[in-house]
Amino acid sequence: MSIKFSSTILFIVLLTSSFASAETASVITKENAIREECKFFSPIKTKVNYNDALEVLSQAGDWFKVRFKGINGCIHKSAIEEKTFSLSETMKTKKQATTREEVALAGKGFNPQVEASYRNKHPEMKYHLVDKIERLKLSENKVSEFIHRGQLREP
Repeated sequence: MSIKFSSTILFIVLLTSSFASAETASVITKENAIREECKFFSPIKTKVNYNDALEVLSQAGDWFKVRFKGINGCIHKSAIEEKTFSLSETMKTKKQATTREEVALAGKGFNPQVEASYRNKHPEMKYHLVDKIERLKLSENKVSEFIHRGQLREP
């Protein structure tokens, strides 16, 4: 009876500790990739989008090993914002005044109000070109080809 009770208590403690704290990260770029190896231009295992939640498995230099929808791979630290998620804190959460998107944008220094303010203060700037560049999509093959043709070093 005592062994059974102790085993039950031990099981509950282990279960609680494993769920009480898990390290997560949110994608802070519009789109990014989880790669097979922890280096740029490694084959892409899956793509992730802004605000996707990733489970952090470990960190190696500037790269994080993560899990997303059951897929393990690597993502560069510049693409995520690391967070520690605590289940016990979640139980106590209050309604937040700001959204996660607003916090992420504020962390980058941009939000719609800041952008509008810059446009008003600097009407001579060609913001339509910035918008055009933001919409520009290049395949990894084209970027890799550009790096090799320009005899540049891969990041």
